[in-house]
Parts: sequence; structure tokens; C-alpha cells
Amino acid sequence: MSISVVQLGTPRLAGEGVRIGTVRRPPRGVPKEEFSSRDYYDVWLPILAPSQGLVSEAKAAVTEADWDRFVRAYTKEMKAPDASHALELLATLSHASAFSIGCYCDDESRCHRSVLRRLLADRGAQLAEACS
Repeated sequence: MSISVVQLGTPRLAGEGVRIGTVRRPPRGVPKEEFSSRDYYDVWLPILAPSQGLVSEAKAAVTEADWDRFVRAYTKEMKAPDASHALELLATLSHASAFSIGCYCDDESRCHRSVLRRLLADRGAQLAEACS
């Protein structure tokens, strides 16, 4: 059992389990009833998405210093009680169930899901090996 960290909208891998979308907004132009069948997500958990301001900051990050500022700010957001409780829940569930979390970004290294991976690992989550 473990958490897979995936790019939403890509074909599902065997054993990936339920997909949880940790994004601020649903996919554009996709009817809600097709989110799952189009491999976006089965459940939406926007509490683990960066705030809209931070999403813009991450997209504008050019230098390592820019990215590091985003990582620090997003990590701070994830210390808020609701987000922290959600991370604890997912970390605990990872020992009993296989599921995945994800975002739309092409490059995980420049996506909040890389930070989520670390935050979950810090809480003792079972994580699947990165597939990228």
C-alpha cells in the first residue's frame, strides 16, 4: 500500500488506486461526470493545493531562488490546521490503502506535488517510487 504521486490527466498505472486531485481548479472544459473517466481525479481535495497567489508565483518562477520562495510559502500554507490534518490523514491511510495524489503540471520538480511528496514523507507516509 502506498501513495503514488501522478500527473492528472495521464493514463492511470496499475495499482494506483483512487486519484485525488490536489489542485485549485477542476480541469477546464471537462464535464464533472468525466473527471474520473478521463484520468483526472476521482476525488477533489483543493485544501492541499497552493493558494491562487502561490499558483501564479510558481508559474512565474524562473530562478532557483524564485522556486525556493514558492516552496517556503507553500510549505507554510500546508502548516494551517486543515491542510496539516489532511496530510496526516493521507500519510496514515497510505499504510492501509493504495491511492494517488496529483496535479496537472508536466514537470513534478517544478510542481507543488514535489513538495507534497516531501511533506507526506516527513509524516511517515508510504510513497510509491517516482515514475518520471
